Amino acid sequence: MRVLVVEDEVSLAQAIARLLEEENFQVDMTHDGEEAFLLATTVPYEAIVLDWMLPGMSGIDIVTQVRARTISTPILMLTAKDAVANRVEGLNAGADDYLVKPFATEELIARVHALARRPNDFMPDTTILYEDMRFDLTTRTVSYQNQQEVLSPKEASILEMLIRHSGQVLTRQQLMDTVWGYEADVLEGVLDTYVHHLRKRLAAIEGPSIQTVRGVGYLLKKAEG
Repeated sequence: MRVLVVEDEVSLAQAIARLLEEENFQVDMTHDGEEAFLLATTVPYEAIVLDWMLPGMSGIDIVTQVRARTISTPILMLTAKDAVANRVEGLNAGADDYLVKPFATEELIARVHALARRPNDFMPDTTILYEDMRFDLTTRTVSYQNQQEVLSPKEASILEMLIRHSGQVLTRQQLMDTVWGYEADVLEGVLDTYVHHLRKRLAAIEGPSIQTVRGVGYLLKKAEG
């Protein structure tokens, strides 16, 4: 089972990740709110452990926007805010459970197990669109103006990320973490090679292009003409 841990205190995030890994969870981890939102809306997790106060985007905003996209991944909020009003705010925003810091590790583990057993209706669309380009996630087929190409699994994952976050520059690290996983030891050159092949496939159908934003990452651009 795959779980996302979102906590800006690095040592606490690492401790939580170790606890969950000992319980045989596969753990992804981030310390940034915007990256957490990116992962929560593209990866089908069994549960998310989410801190309230985060850089970039607050936990409450993440919950609200994730639920607005009808994603039902169970979310456990962690916070030092122990007032009843804060708990109500978190639950009303869409969190499934609430745990106040400091907490007992046994309780955290029990709550994550309970959430992970809940039905999860995270069902990404099987076909997504970018401008006039269609991408079938099941067959990994990308189509544009009666032309089509079948992508490799890694190429497909990269393109899906770029489409779902069109208009945003995705960093190399964001792409590597999502496509290969946080624990994978992937060199940036490997990602660049896959992007190179993906560009050739998109060019073959005269579709959108992938722009390199020097020193940052990649951005999907609409087809010219």
